[in-house]
Amino acid sequence: MTPKQSHYRFLSTFVYVYFFAQAMSVSLLALWLRSTLELSGTETGIVFAANSLAAMCSQPVYGYLSDKLGMRRHILWVVGVLCMTSGLFLVYVYGPLLKANVLAGAAVGGIYLGITFLAGSYAIESYVDRIGRAYGFEYSRVRLWGSLGFASAAFMTGRLYNLDPHYNFMLASVAGLVLVAMLAFWRLPAHGATDTREQALRFSDALALLRDKAFWRFMVFVLTVTNIYLVYDQQFPSYFASQFPDKATGAAMFGYLNSLQIFFEAGGLFLSPLLVRRIGAKNGLLLAGTIMVLRIFGSGMADGPVSISAMKMLHSIELPILVVSVFRYIACHFDNRLASTVYMVGVSFGHSLGLALLSPIVGKSYDLIGFPSSYLLLSAIGAGFLVLSAFSLSPTPAETGSPSHPDDSPEQMGDVAKASR
Repeated sequence: MTPKQSHYRFLSTFVYVYFFAQAMSVSLLALWLRSTLELSGTETGIVFAANSLAAMCSQPVYGYLSDKLGMRRHILWVVGVLCMTSGLFLVYVYGPLLKANVLAGAAVGGIYLGITFLAGSYAIESYVDRIGRAYGFEYSRVRLWGSLGFASAAFMTGRLYNLDPHYNFMLASVAGLVLVAMLAFWRLPAHGATDTREQALRFSDALALLRDKAFWRFMVFVLTVTNIYLVYDQQFPSYFASQFPDKATGAAMFGYLNSLQIFFEAGGLFLSPLLVRRIGAKNGLLLAGTIMVLRIFGSGMADGPVSISAMKMLHSIELPILVVSVFRYIACHFDNRLASTVYMVGVSFGHSLGLALLSPIVGKSYDLIGFPSSYLLLSAIGAGFLVLSAFSLSPTPAETGSPSHPDDSPEQMGDVAKASR
């Protein structure tokens, strides 16, 4: 087996197991908070804001360390060990603390969940992209296994939730144990453990991003369109379940549909590189943003299980286009030494900042005017910022007539972009 095949198989399995753990821990978190712990929409928004705030604080650190460490596995170890303890934390620390004091529980839980499943997922994705660039395989072809892992868990979460939500959380810990065991046996070749470009990285190089106009133009899209979509998606499981005759049926159906959606998503991750290469990363971002806005608007207009399920399935189209476009956009417009920093700050940190600000506001909106009206308002705001992003995002090679080849690596794309500036 070649090193490329070996690392591809390991990372595909690792990502599969990690996203299985993530789904078991957080896919029905909103439903657990509102139905089992009986928090209000505002309190649930505070909890999600705390998660995002904690993730926001850790993401720049994750990004800089990822670029500095290169291919070394330190971050994978941290995330794996935290996953292994997730079930115990959620059952014996987080739930009781939220019942006793929402603010204290939100603060403690935000630190844990933010580092483990919010910032952690972005750190793992960035690491996969780095290894893929070094050994010649596409990031999205590994990430699709993450979708399959999430789907495998989502197929069971609804039924297990109806039996006891703690079953989901404990299975997340089992998955974390598998991650730690895998890391104990995985080895990178000595020559692949470091990258001289990353070793030359200085903190001042990372700070220079703050003076880069291209970075801030990218942030406009992240801070507005994608954040509006993410804050909409936070409490969507609770609204989805309300469209069914009873909450138990709604929870089970959400699990089934979530699983189906993510299987379609995995297929999209296999095919989306072809589409993004053809239309360019900028147009890929705008296309994904358009689908996001349509899903939010459609959810506000939905009436009953069928229409709300159709809106849920749109996620399987939007996400593959978005994740491939994000990595290709970064590769085209930024120094490859700073790829993880741009991703963790520009995307992950940007998401957390927006969610920390928006979650309590949108949660209050749900309590005051209801889900449908809130969704229509969010879709209108998102559409406005999507138009702004069409002018602020920089064009990518495929859109300016530059030659594109199916096997173009992110390094090659980055070299083209730097030469054109």
